[in-house]
Amino acid sequence: MTGRILIVDDVATNRIVMKVKLTAAKYDVIPAASGQEALTLAQAGNIDIIIMDMMMPGLTGAQTCERLRADPVTASIPVILVTASDDSEARMEGLSAGADDFLAKPVDEIALLARVRSLLRTRDEERTYEEQGSALMGMEMGFGEAGQQPLSPRQQPVDGQIALIAGGDAAWLLRQRDRLRPLFREKVSIIGRDLALALDRSTTPDLFLIEADLGTKNAGLRLLSELKSRNATRHAAFIVILPAGDSERAATALDLGASDVAYQPFPVDEIAMRIRTQLARKTRADRMRDTLETGLRLAVIDPLTGLHNRRYGLHHLDRVATRCRAQGIRAGVILMDLDHFKSVNDTHGHLVGDEVLSKAAQVLKENVRGEDLICRIGGEEFLAVLPDSGLSEVRIVAERLRRAVENLEIRLGNGSLLNVTMSLGVAMLEDREDAPTHALAIVDRALYAAKDAGRNRVELAAQV
Repeated sequence: MTGRILIVDDVATNRIVMKVKLTAAKYDVIPAASGQEALTLAQAGNIDIIIMDMMMPGLTGAQTCERLRADPVTASIPVILVTASDDSEARMEGLSAGADDFLAKPVDEIALLARVRSLLRTRDEERTYEEQGSALMGMEMGFGEAGQQPLSPRQQPVDGQIALIAGGDAAWLLRQRDRLRPLFREKVSIIGRDLALALDRSTTPDLFLIEADLGTKNAGLRLLSELKSRNATRHAAFIVILPAGDSERAATALDLGASDVAYQPFPVDEIAMRIRTQLARKTRADRMRDTLETGLRLAVIDPLTGLHNRRYGLHHLDRVATRCRAQGIRAGVILMDLDHFKSVNDTHGHLVGDEVLSKAAQVLKENVRGEDLICRIGGEEFLAVLPDSGLSEVRIVAERLRRAVENLEIRLGNGSLLNVTMSLGVAMLEDREDAPTHALAIVDRALYAAKDAGRNRVELAAQV
């Protein structure tokens, strides 16, 4: 995994030592000697992670981190603070400034590289959402409209449901729950391994706090791996609780997908800060995923009718044709066009025309199977693709669709009723290389034959 890492330390020797460790792991390392230089380099872009000394002249590591978090350009860059001091006050200052982790000197190389790998994965995922979402939506994602700028945990109250999973020490679990509950507005609960594995998307908490050993060695790590592999729980945040100094298993936990690790005994204020940091990251990731999913829907759905659009319909037709040739099965195509639709718009206005299209689309969708596709391919024209169907079956469906539209009644503002009809052409996908384009060509001729024969009828295509 490649990555561009900014090393910030006022002592040249420290920068060199850190650079040697990271370049040996094939990372691209950029040095900086002060907090101000770090801000300038970060704002210039292309920085994946910042590893920064806590105690520096001028801007301290915590102060620099606060300024990074306050700038939308740099707000999402992961920050690891490093210090010679391991007192809880220094840790809280760094974490409350928005740092993702806090490492004590001398830095454990295993823990450092595991944390870098973990943060790079998160950074890559966010960039993927931003790039794909921007391409689909034609807008900037990240911290504008798609999700607000992430503030530091000290500035931003973060809500979220938290689940504690630990071994057999019930008294310890109850103490942790009671310590955390006053610090969060949402529910802090205790659940067991079996319940965690049975969760669905509606019941999954936002964050799991998991003890590494659930009665047996590494049982918590195995549970973490299981939960990360399941659709219902994979997007939750995970913090693994480890014995003090267990950096090797901390690296394993991060590589398995943990968002963070904490060591016992942990001060409640520190674990609460780590929880808030991970909840804030999850909230941002959820917003990015939602924006991307919205973009994907908009790319393939017709906004007026709610049906799939032309782009998706033609792509689906290609896929069905490929499957038919591979498996030796049949599929039918129905091309439909509302009769005299221009006169509806000219006589009653475009709002009524939109209502006609919307209601016609609804009855069309209601009168096909779940595996069939109805899409709007333009104007008042619709396409149906019916896999695993013979010609007689496709014709029966076409007649059913024609009657459904004929029986549709649209009540106008003056109380009168408007009725519309539809002409339809029917064709079958043939066993040939150009099956989709050939089917569309002959079904189009069949549709126009239906129009020429008086409309409100079904015509079969001549297979040529």
